[in-house]
Amino acid sequence: MKATGNAHRILATPRQLAAPSASPTSTTTDASVSLTLPVPPSINHQYATVNGRRLLSSTGRTYKAQVGQLVWLALVNSPHRAVLLSQFQFACLALSIRFYFTSALRRDVDGGLKIAQDALCEGLGVNDNRIVETHLYKHVDKANPRIEVSLKMTSPS
Repeated sequence: MKATGNAHRILATPRQLAAPSASPTSTTTDASVSLTLPVPPSINHQYATVNGRRLLSSTGRTYKAQVGQLVWLALVNSPHRAVLLSQFQFACLALSIRFYFTSALRRDVDGGLKIAQDALCEGLGVNDNRIVETHLYKHVDKANPRIEVSLKMTSPS
């Protein structure tokens, strides 16, 4: 099959996603979950154009699957799992993400927000429209790039 124009142009190529070099940590209560996750792929690697349509790239799908597994591992032994997941279905939620990049200038703080939010919420089985408050922070940690996410119940705005 011959590609014509940009109809079959792939903008993102798969790449290996690295887990944070320190052991992943998680904390759950009956009103919040906090996790250490890998840094999301850059916006240029999150999506691909196939037949003129923007789709989540294989790198983006891999990231979301990895986060889903980490969320499951965090919840599997939590005594708060049932209450937390039940309350998250109907509560207003506040999301906080601390990005730890290898360099201060290579990445925008908001470039990983949507995919990290989607991956976390999918892993929890929560509609991300429950999020009414978002906090983003940018730090540098050359030795241990990661994101630290926290999702908790909050009062309606």
